[in-house]
Amino acid sequence: MKKIISGLFLFSTVIAFAQEAVQFQDLPFKDLVAKAKKENKILFIDAYTSWCGPCKMMEKNTFTQKAVGDYFNANFVNARFDMEKGEGREIASKFGVRSYPTYLFLNGDGELVSQNYGYMDGSLFVSMAQDVNSPNNKKGSLKERFANGEKDSEFLINIMKLNSSSDFDFAKKASERYFENKKKTEEFTKDDVGLLLFFVKSTEDKNYKIFTERKAEIIKFLPEETYKEFDNQIKLGKIVEQSIDEQNKRINDDYFMKTAEPLVGKHDAEVKLNQTKLSYYAQNANFPEYEKAALVYYKNSEAFEPNELLKTAWIFSEHVKTVSSLKKAAEWAEKSVMRGETSENTYILAKLYFLTGNKDMAKTYAEMSKNMATQAQKDSTLADELLKQIK
Repeated sequence: MKKIISGLFLFSTVIAFAQEAVQFQDLPFKDLVAKAKKENKILFIDAYTSWCGPCKMMEKNTFTQKAVGDYFNANFVNARFDMEKGEGREIASKFGVRSYPTYLFLNGDGELVSQNYGYMDGSLFVSMAQDVNSPNNKKGSLKERFANGEKDSEFLINIMKLNSSSDFDFAKKASERYFENKKKTEEFTKDDVGLLLFFVKSTEDKNYKIFTERKAEIIKFLPEETYKEFDNQIKLGKIVEQSIDEQNKRINDDYFMKTAEPLVGKHDAEVKLNQTKLSYYAQNANFPEYEKAALVYYKNSEAFEPNELLKTAWIFSEHVKTVSSLKKAAEWAEKSVMRGETSENTYILAKLYFLTGNKDMAKTYAEMSKNMATQAQKDSTLADELLKQIK
């Protein structure tokens, strides 16, 4: 009898303890959003991974606290998703989740209204949640409120910060309204300058006019030389756009240099031109032109990071046939290997050695790549296939 009573006591204690903790609902994402809308609550999502230490600490130390459970259960619809499994992957992609734990707060329209990070103790976690759980975040769709002309500064800043990676165009429109409404009598803050620079991408942007008109305020927070360099890069962006012949998938070198050189000087213009050519020709799979541009741009390879050189060496190993170019790519790959051997860079170097006729060195590095991949429990298929070709 005593064992039965003891068991019942333990069972009731566990139930009571569970009720005190945050109650996470196991529902599909769309149903959670619908539930939040129906109950006029904000949806809280704990975005975690199975290997994240701070995530486990939150689960053990913070989510189990009565004060935390009481507040979150009363005011939010709560859910948890592993960002590496199932719907978690889609949520991570949609809202730009890259660190763990991340705390997502969404309104009933599925729009992000706040995003926070990292381990927090109970009191700080509840304090953060109270700030999020404001009437302003429950007024309805952010996009509808924006379309209806809402001009509140905090509202616009929140849109900028929350959507800069997931919906850049929406965030940019919010930035344009924010700076349009910021009167010249209101001095810029350091944060204002940061937001302005982040969203100015072209001389045709509305914010570019603000950037030029309020130069005196901006250079209070950054050197005038930096301001000038930033301005030049924006102007170069427009020249790049005008230099691209989309019909023939080529870049007009003469037009670019003629237009850019007076603006930034010959050296900087040539650097920008070659960077543009590398990016454009790689995207359009024009590897003969990519090869030419890379050989010019990386002529002084000592000035570049080994990982950047390795990326180009890999493209050469896949798409370039000229032996002299492949030998140069092998030199680039060697710089990466000298910094630190990995299964990836040793494979690329092995392949380049093979393509240039150095079978002994190719075999040595292919075997090294295979062994390192096996030890790290990575896929060694590429190294295996290369070894078969070498034999």
